[in-house]
Amino acid sequence: MHIDPKTLAAPRERKASTMAVDPVTSEVIRGEMETVCFEMAVFVSRTATTPILNQSNERNATILDASGRLAALSVGIPQFMLTSTLPVRFALDFLGPDEFRPGDVFVSNDPYHGGGHLPDYNVFAPIFATDSDGSSKMVLIASIQCHHGDTGGAVPGGYNVTANDVWGEGSRWPVVKVVDQGVERRDVLYAMAVNNRLPDHAGDLRAQIGAAQLAVRRLEDMILRHSAQTVEASVDYMIDYASRRFREEVSAWPDGSYSAECFVDHDPLGNPDVRLACTITVAGEDLCIDFTGSDTRQELQAWSTYGNTRGYTVGQIAAMMDPDIPKNEGFFESIELIIPEGCVLNPVANRPVSAGTHHPGAEVGEVIALALQGVLPKRAVPQVYKTGIPTVIMGTDPHTGLQFTDHSAEVYAGWCNAAYGMDAWGCQAAAFGNLWKATAEINESLYPHIQWARDYRTDSGGAGEWRGLCGSHYVKEVRVDARVYTYVVGMKYPMPGIAGGHSGEPNKLVLRDGDADEVVVAHTADWIPLQAGQRIRYDYGGGGGWGDPLNRDPQAVLDDVLDEYVSHEAAESEYGVVLTGSLDDLSLALDLAQTTALRTELRAKRADSAQSDSAQSDSAQTDSAQTDSAQIDGAQ
Repeated sequence: MHIDPKTLAAPRERKASTMAVDPVTSEVIRGEMETVCFEMAVFVSRTATTPILNQSNERNATILDASGRLAALSVGIPQFMLTSTLPVRFALDFLGPDEFRPGDVFVSNDPYHGGGHLPDYNVFAPIFATDSDGSSKMVLIASIQCHHGDTGGAVPGGYNVTANDVWGEGSRWPVVKVVDQGVERRDVLYAMAVNNRLPDHAGDLRAQIGAAQLAVRRLEDMILRHSAQTVEASVDYMIDYASRRFREEVSAWPDGSYSAECFVDHDPLGNPDVRLACTITVAGEDLCIDFTGSDTRQELQAWSTYGNTRGYTVGQIAAMMDPDIPKNEGFFESIELIIPEGCVLNPVANRPVSAGTHHPGAEVGEVIALALQGVLPKRAVPQVYKTGIPTVIMGTDPHTGLQFTDHSAEVYAGWCNAAYGMDAWGCQAAAFGNLWKATAEINESLYPHIQWARDYRTDSGGAGEWRGLCGSHYVKEVRVDARVYTYVVGMKYPMPGIAGGHSGEPNKLVLRDGDADEVVVAHTADWIPLQAGQRIRYDYGGGGGWGDPLNRDPQAVLDDVLDEYVSHEAAESEYGVVLTGSLDDLSLALDLAQTTALRTELRAKRADSAQSDSAQSDSAQTDSAQTDSAQIDGAQ
């Protein structure tokens, strides 16, 4: 059965509400639903059995109406909250609304039935109310989506980045009913459990089931307080309100077409320079985002599903608009999205997508920000990360005798771009939402390893009027024999600078660090063995800067040198700031006169270089025109 993802993403038909509802009531109901979403997410964190769910917050909750339109969501992983609607819509289309009954709970994870990649399990349940004639009708659907640590398939960890097709990546569940009118389907849950390596997989699924059932109870109470008609009318009102606010904001942007391209270093097989192309057209209140021209090489191993690409698109646009605009179906429907089938951002059915959900998926935000940096420079902050996939370490725990799968989900810093008026800060880009990384102490208690280093890398953040975040230097020693599996990007194409800012430093991953047989990962580490006592060194890349570094406040540069974000040498070469004294004895001081003189000199050199480049370009064009003319004359 072939599913056209554009059909699932198309605006949903609905019966227009005949009930008037006031804005205050609509906001109250929206707030109640968002609170229920938050409760669902917290419930999973408190009841799940594996670290990736009970520590990392890699989950998101949403509420949809009976036709599958997004009504409310929790703060979480942007990609999750924006890809969780299409699997529910597939279930509605495939099973039909009559198959949704009180007490039911469903599970889905299939990338080609609306999802992102197989590790993302979506659990959802319908909420019913008694209509005025005494019949029962579905009003809402509560959904909780989480990333799981394994999917079955050929390799542990859920990331078989060299799989030939999606079946090699794990078990596909387009939609299955795991609770039927309040009765648990033990046969289905057992089938899912035996198709997964993790003994706690069923426990994690039950945590999601419990979260969905909690939402059902909360939302039934809400409907009783307000009535089903009022809730339905409020959802309609908030969706229409979001659409109106979206279009009002777009209408203030300059009309025109704006294009950009960006690249992923390579796919997991080493095929280089995976291209993303984007043209954004603003016409009055209409916004069209067109990815025509993106890579179509069929030998590639980097594919982002339609739903995944759509999620990253909405996430980036949302980050560039008024945050008060509700993120619901009205926001989604206001974007005309063109993603040609067969390109890396909308593959034909059954391509492998475990790696592509990250890259080129994440680069969708990058290319959109680059396209709009000339139009909305103060908002053009790429919501991107450059990781490849998690660094999966597998071995046998000597204390239990059982296999462990460590996704290296510890705290580290990287890839966070500066914004207009603000240096990058913290440790991760906003694209990670509220993803929480475990402390070294927590993961050392769970897995047989020791972390020896986790520090900011001096000079790794891109220079700019506002500075990109530093990446981190990270060293881990395995205490048992183990194997490492990962895919690394951001080495050739690191985080870009915006509006004249410089790019961040690239990534670098070294296995068996310091040993004679050390391995610098070129693109993919395909289960590289490590002996007990050997180390992994990951130098995570930095974020891009915003604006001309020569415009940065010299005092801010001095502060960066004192904080060891920027070196003494880079203060001068990158920022044109002259410092006297020494960092060692904290005697550094600004020489403002020399700084002014140096910046004047650097700007003059830059202007001369630009003029020279322009002259060379004009000369090349002239030579080409003369050659063309000679060829024409010769032909005549």
